[in-house]
Amino acid sequence: QVQLVESGGGLVQAGGSLRLSCAASGRTFSRLNMGWFRQAPGKEREIVAAISWSGDNTYYRDSVKGRFTISRDNAKNTVYLEMNSLKPEDTAVYSCAAKADWWQAKNGNVYAYWGPGTQVPVSS
Repeated sequence: QVQLVESGGGLVQAGGSLRLSCAASGRTFSRLNMGWFRQAPGKEREIVAAISWSGDNTYYRDSVKGRFTISRDNAKNTVYLEMNSLKPEDTAVYSCAAKADWWQAKNGNVYAYWGPGTQVPVSS
């Protein structure tokens, strides 16, 4: 079992920055592949970014490339999502998720473990 807890969300103005954290416990974090997903009101969940267990592989959806950065600290069992130049369309509940392999890292349906999520409202 893996427990995930996100933090760092909150109201931010357009153009601002936030750093989300996802703390993991229960299973060897350093062997887990991690993803950040988001779901806006009335919309489907979508991948934001993913990072492999070693950090060697990353993925970003096109709309966040150059603005968001995913990283991890295996010594602290934590994965981060640095979000800069935020836009109102980034408004969503952001959740982290974990899976054992890198296969289909963009597909939320194959992630085994999920955190409860943290809200990120971006005002215009």
